[in-house]
Amino acid sequence: MRACIPAVALALGACATGSTLRSGVGDRILEHPPFYASAPTVPDTGRVGHFPIGYQRGATQQAQFDPAAGRGTPLGALQEEMSRYLDSLLSGNLPLTGTDSAPGTPPDVRFSCEADPLGDCIVDTSRALGRGDIRMRLAVGRPSTDWVAWTSARMASGGVATVLVLTLEVGQYRVRQTGLLGKKEIELGTGYVSNLPWLTSVETPVNVLQVTGALVGRDGRALRIGAEGMLARRQGVLASAAGLQALITDREVEELRAARRGDLPGQPLVWQVALRNLVAGLTGRSPVTGP
Repeated sequence: MRACIPAVALALGACATGSTLRSGVGDRILEHPPFYASAPTVPDTGRVGHFPIGYQRGATQQAQFDPAAGRGTPLGALQEEMSRYLDSLLSGNLPLTGTDSAPGTPPDVRFSCEADPLGDCIVDTSRALGRGDIRMRLAVGRPSTDWVAWTSARMASGGVATVLVLTLEVGQYRVRQTGLLGKKEIELGTGYVSNLPWLTSVETPVNVLQVTGALVGRDGRALRIGAEGMLARRQGVLASAAGLQALITDREVEELRAARRGDLPGQPLVWQVALRNLVAGLTGRSPVTGP
């Protein structure tokens, strides 16, 4: 759901669940990583609560175009592995029960290319494509009142003032071209760039499996939001030139589970690096453990 029209918001006094109005952190348009935004003031988080990592199918396109999750699927296995790793990163903090047990709708962090009213990525053809026209929108939708009440009560009983809500989802990222020869790449997140074939179209967005998150206070408002991309779906040159998007497959998700960052010491797993960066970026401190 998109933000409410201001005139309607004034008339009704409040928007429905999912609106970015009064969600805590205003929308941000970003060109380069790191992809984070904060409220005007962010208090010392101290101990934090955290949910297992969720999955939002259909975050930026029709749900049938995104990989399925659940028991027996590669994405379901990745989701469980990431949740266990999150527990280790936040050892000593407060794990909350799964989001399936919480009523209502949790905060919805959205990170994708800036889109027009039809949901298509905005491409400014008056500028150098893939160079100065990359506009990525980071926003968060408000949770429902029953989710806030349920979560706030458990935060209070556990003595924590903030909670992390992290979600796997597919976003639409724009292709960037650099250098005199127009090298094609996608900036996926903090210190992470994926190179693409030279003939890849800079007008067609690419599906990216990402992990998004929000640090939320007891009132349900976000204090800080962010996103880290992990997997860019490469597509054939001819399909890209024709404006077609390749979809992320189960096989690619399975490969991501074992993919490593060869550019980093020790060659850590791609998804572990993304999760560590997200936790650190949202809480403002280094994770407790992990390679």
